[in-house]
Amino acid sequence: MKDNDWKNRLGVVFSTDPDFKYAEAAPEEEETPSPAAQRLVVSIDRRNRGGKQVTIVRGFRGRNEDLCALGRTLRVKCGTGGSAGDGEIIVQGDFRDKVTALLREMGYGAKRGN
Repeated sequence: MKDNDWKNRLGVVFSTDPDFKYAEAAPEEEETPSPAAQRLVVSIDRRNRGGKQVTIVRGFRGRNEDLCALGRTLRVKCGTGGSAGDGEIIVQGDFRDKVTALLREMGYGAKRGN
């Protein structure tokens, strides 16, 4: 299937120059601040999950690779599954106290939400 890259160029004025090459600006990811500068909130969510509980860590700023690495560490320490992406980490089960303690040990500014 052909890649529809024209959608990325909406709003660009047409050029009559035959040698013109459109260069897209790659979105820049911000550098991950130190753990002490992060303010993470650990909460629980029960909505739209079929009655299951998940622990959600919100407020992470930085590169997606660092978020995934932190999520993997938390899931391994809790011995459960989950996912990481879009600035939040999801750990299956109610591990609010354990995740908050682990984040504080790692040097993150973490507090327990609801």
